[in-house]
Amino acid sequence: MSKALRQIAFYGKGGIGKSTTSQNTLAALAELGQRILIVGCDPKADSTRLILHAKAQNTVLHLAAEAGSVEDLELEDVLKVGYRDIKCTESGGPEPGVGCAGRGVITAINFLEENGAYEDVDYVSYDVLGDVVCGGFAMPIRENKAQEIYIVMSGEMMALYAANNISRGILKYANSGGVRLGGLICNERQTDRELDLADAMAKRLGSKLIHFVPRANIVQHAELRRMTVIEYAPESEQAEEYRQLARKIHANSGQGVIPTPITMDELEEMLMDFGIMKTEEQQLAELAAKEAKLAVNA
Repeated sequence: MSKALRQIAFYGKGGIGKSTTSQNTLAALAELGQRILIVGCDPKADSTRLILHAKAQNTVLHLAAEAGSVEDLELEDVLKVGYRDIKCTESGGPEPGVGCAGRGVITAINFLEENGAYEDVDYVSYDVLGDVVCGGFAMPIRENKAQEIYIVMSGEMMALYAANNISRGILKYANSGGVRLGGLICNERQTDRELDLADAMAKRLGSKLIHFVPRANIVQHAELRRMTVIEYAPESEQAEEYRQLARKIHANSGQGVIPTPITMDELEEMLMDFGIMKTEEQQLAELAAKEAKLAVNA
């Protein structure tokens, strides 16, 4: 009997390093002998470039527009094979200001499923923009495609806000479908008490911190060459970090939870406890001190 296909998704706010983290993790999973399909669901179409060593892949939406419709496409038009035989496709997005990206995402997923792209793979990974979970970017969750969500975050306020928001999106569809929160992945930004804060956030969501990925310049060096660290510097400490993350995700099958998102007030309180955010009293005191200093110098 063939083992069940695992459909995972990496969500996270823009600029958090989600695509870099996901591609390095998937490269490490491929090293473990897993057969992988990446479905990029970000309009930037940058979810596969480190695997393909390319600037950006032609997207399903772009190719469908050129061909006339998605029915006029062949699977080989939209599917490229990269590092360690990882299959790659990008859904693409509409012109800025026109239409909804979610329609492109679901059009691409349906086309791939109908044309056999999901056969002979162990993992399908969706890479999804997640500042705000609009209906469009929630498509892989809403349509019951992505079963296991990993949120890439950091110790910054907006990254935590996005993680909480994405958890709300998961909660909304958890009972109608099988979607679960697999855990948080902290991509280090070297903010104060970052590991503790990420761990605390994961616990508040009823989940766990899967891995803390340390910040390292080698990631940028590999990116400039359009490569994952796994391929560019396989013996490096950073490559080993991504391998650990991959092993943890691989062992995490069936461990996902229905998250317990917190209120904005609770989030702000937590940030204050960790010194990330100042209370109104602290802000007013600092302002008064500045004003007093200006008055003395006047």
